[in-house]
Amino acid sequence: MQKKRTLLCIPLYAWAVLFVGLPLLYVVGVSFFTRSATWGITDTLTLDNYCKIFEPTYLKVFGDSLGTSAITCLIVTLIAYPFAYGMARAKPTYRMLLMILVMAPFWTSALIRTYGWMILLRANGPINGLLQWLGLIDKPLRLLYTQGAVLLGFVYTLLPFMILPCFTAIERMDWHTVEAARDLGASPRRAFVTVTLPLTLSGIISGLTLTFVPSMGMFFISDLLGGSKTVLIGNLIQDQLLRARNTPFGAALAVAMLLLTAAVLWMQRRAGGETRLF
Repeated sequence: MQKKRTLLCIPLYAWAVLFVGLPLLYVVGVSFFTRSATWGITDTLTLDNYCKIFEPTYLKVFGDSLGTSAITCLIVTLIAYPFAYGMARAKPTYRMLLMILVMAPFWTSALIRTYGWMILLRANGPINGLLQWLGLIDKPLRLLYTQGAVLLGFVYTLLPFMILPCFTAIERMDWHTVEAARDLGASPRRAFVTVTLPLTLSGIISGLTLTFVPSMGMFFISDLLGGSKTVLIGNLIQDQLLRARNTPFGAALAVAMLLLTAAVLWMQRRAGGETRLF
């Protein structure tokens, strides 16, 4: 039986080695070389690529990326948890409808949805047109190419990744414990804080992981909605690889982001969260 299980796992191991392990080793290896004068790398080993990361300019990019991801996670949690709570408590028919609404964005490419937000937020777009028609503004607001537009894009894209684990945790919770707390005299607010929230904390932690980690590397959202004014770590890696043609430094930035992501996942495991959606 054990031999059959091992044989069945061989394709999984091969996939992991070929498409995960080897590319990671290649990126790590390239990060220790020196860029050539034109394109590619030389055979000279160096640590300058990693030392360069600690320059103030690049540390600011990492700080801005962490700050944007943290704010995104906070906003997503404040929106997703009440929605997931209401969805878990809804009747089965309405619950299925709400689940379809949550999953519907996945039926379209995230890039296409981002372009849709660009149309909505531009100066002559529907949002500014509606505000002017209502008489709330005299001239179009600057909505596109701002930090707020970037946050809006991140929140919209990553919201389902917080709703699903929170919904799973809330749905599986033993509601008799909440009823017992209410019978013992706890108010609805105190029962939520002392019973419901701790029992569903694993779902929140999983959602934070599933939103924080992608927000560090989704460069196309900050590139399209923020323009050149918003530079996050994903944009910096893209610029180094495609525009500056500094492949070793871009690889070093990718390794640094990978280590940061690993640290977040480690803290998530220490906190007792689960990365499962269902």
